[in-house]
Amino acid sequence: MREYLLVLFCTAAVTYLLTGPVRKFAIAAGAMPPLRARDVHREPTPRLGGIAMFGGLCAGILVASQLDNLSKVFSQGTDIRALLSGAGIMWLLGVLDDKWGVDALVKLGGQMIAAGVMVWQGVTVITLPVPGVGAVAVSPTQGMVISVVMVVVMVNAVNFIDGLDGLAGGMVCIAAMAFFLYSYRLWYGYTITDAAPAVLFSVLLIGMCLGFLAHNLHPARIFMGDSGSMMLGLMLAVAAISITGRVDPDLITSTTGSQTATVHALVPIYIPLLLPLTVIALPLADLLLAVVRRTWAGQSPFAADKRHLHHRLLQVGHSHSRAVLIMYFWAALIAFGTVAFSVTNTGRTVILTLTGLCLVGLVVLLTPRFRPRAPRAVQAFVPPRYRRRGPARGAAPATGDDTVVAAPTSAPMAELSAKDKELLGELPKNSTAGGRGHGGGRNR
Repeated sequence: MREYLLVLFCTAAVTYLLTGPVRKFAIAAGAMPPLRARDVHREPTPRLGGIAMFGGLCAGILVASQLDNLSKVFSQGTDIRALLSGAGIMWLLGVLDDKWGVDALVKLGGQMIAAGVMVWQGVTVITLPVPGVGAVAVSPTQGMVISVVMVVVMVNAVNFIDGLDGLAGGMVCIAAMAFFLYSYRLWYGYTITDAAPAVLFSVLLIGMCLGFLAHNLHPARIFMGDSGSMMLGLMLAVAAISITGRVDPDLITSTTGSQTATVHALVPIYIPLLLPLTVIALPLADLLLAVVRRTWAGQSPFAADKRHLHHRLLQVGHSHSRAVLIMYFWAALIAFGTVAFSVTNTGRTVILTLTGLCLVGLVVLLTPRFRPRAPRAVQAFVPPRYRRRGPARGAAPATGDDTVVAAPTSAPMAELSAKDKELLGELPKNSTAGGRGHGGGRNR
């Protein structure tokens, strides 16, 4: 675990330190597009944050290659090399899109090429473990199709939710944490060494997201752009593909001692493909809804709009930060709730806990204008929007709705000019400054 923490820290530190220079480079290079109608931010913000994240990825892999235990991952397979080649292609495609813009179909073709390069290097689905049947082998063509489709779906799902400050990075970080718990338990809990690459990929993802979120939280100083969002989606897909078909249920049965315990240990994440789908259930749901919505309206599925889930939260009345935190909450609830079923034997406790958390989440979701006020003793330690507003010294008392009534000023009114006095004298005596007298108003 200490080696993983070292890799995580190095990845996060390099990503954090590179983001500042990358921001200056993005501004100088003009990778700061003007505001669009569907944008939420109020001023142009530079992109190309994926450059810093790719640098953090390379630094984390370099550190892992020099550690005793993690260096075995590099010698036992080609997963690391395949990840770097696929992430490099995806990153380059994203950089071109952030700077000059790339057509949607060209971008889709590039995503498929990146996935195909990884499949050619061995990162592909070999078998699918089916409950009650066992490991079902798939043909090379079927494995290639499943792998490419999974990469494309993951990449676009993460790209679709990159609409609010810190939303995509935070949700991918939550997904990577949940997947880390799952793969780490398979490796060290059941001594399945084939799960080692997925553990390393999850740690690298967590470090990249944490290092970038320090600059990307609201108000964001830089956006990750497509160069970052597509790379994060690809890495999450690779972590799932690298472990799919390599987990032999018989190995877990030899540890648990019974087939029933084995099924419980792997259900509801018996099929490793299921977990990455659950940890980003919200992005996938948003992706499917967007495709259906745009296709039904006769538009292209890649046509941008302002009707994503996070946009709807803003329309309901939630603030920017509150909408992001709500998405974080539901993503963590689904992801870690799924993992909890395979960890504990008390499924009833897990269900009751998740039900209670769902009720809390629904209450928060349906009360967008509720803003708690912190006690006066801790007001110095909370953001200004959570402080209690009171009358200032010498000011007029506040009203019931926390709005301060301005005190009348005692300063004399400035002298009117001669022209203003002449115009004032021409007004009828029964009229007011608004042009409305007792006899009725006049249109101005």
